[in-house]
Amino acid sequence: MKIREGYMPFKNHKTYYRIVGENKGKKKPLVLLHGGPGSTHNYFEVFDKIADLDDRMLIMYDQIGCGNSYMEGDEKYFNADTWIKELIALRDHLGLDEIHLLGQSWGGMQAIWYALEYQPKGISSYIFSSTLSSAKQWEEEQHRRISYMTKEHQEALKIALETGNYDNPAYLEALDVFMMNHCGPTINDDSPECLTRKKVAGKKSYVVGWGPNEFTPTSTLSGYEFTDRLHEIKEPCLITNGQRDLCSPLIAKTMYDNISNAEWELFQFSRHMPFVEENDKYIRVLIEWLNKNDYVY
Repeated sequence: MKIREGYMPFKNHKTYYRIVGENKGKKKPLVLLHGGPGSTHNYFEVFDKIADLDDRMLIMYDQIGCGNSYMEGDEKYFNADTWIKELIALRDHLGLDEIHLLGQSWGGMQAIWYALEYQPKGISSYIFSSTLSSAKQWEEEQHRRISYMTKEHQEALKIALETGNYDNPAYLEALDVFMMNHCGPTINDDSPECLTRKKVAGKKSYVVGWGPNEFTPTSTLSGYEFTDRLHEIKEPCLITNGQRDLCSPLIAKTMYDNISNAEWELFQFSRHMPFVEENDKYIRVLIEWLNKNDYVY
């Protein structure tokens, strides 16, 4: 398959992008928005096979503040407005007039925000992967999960939240257990290279954008609340999540119940990255969805 890499000028900096396959005009390209904020495109490389299996072009990129788009300082850029304008600029830069848009975790939040606040043209469908429509509901669901942990771990997390000390070893141990239970995936010698590859994570953009951890949204995205407006999205939407996902079945169902033109696929054996943990099934479901909705709404 053909793979091209490049950089787009953005905010006196540059945004890295990676294009897999070719746009032959018959099928709409798939643009992928990674999570975090502050993760990278790396894990999306497990989708590369779609270029051959479905004869479709894929575009993934590292958002400003992480990966190959890492930058020092300029924390003023770590907010939804900047990240969405980066997406708009990338579509323009690459001539992506008609696309499918998949957002995972924070990337799904970004896609929902983009759909409702910017009303973009040329979107054949949205895929909301392990994401959310309400920061408040997300916080509540993570604390519900914490209530099932051992008393020692619950106490360590409680103390950290009360004191603001997120360096305590007991807290870090409890956080690791929580993330292993609900985020994952498990990385080992058999994992795809894109998951084990060294990367520059945007730790600062995560803290500035979201907060110290998944259950404490305190930063620029803490006011994210779009559940009551989901009905305004008219394009076809596919909602996906794992049974043990940070995006709990309740969170996924909330989005499904409020979007009129939606389908929902729950992955039984997955956490926060079903496209990794149940890759074959996810690829099959996604290809079927893309072909069923390969038109501009």
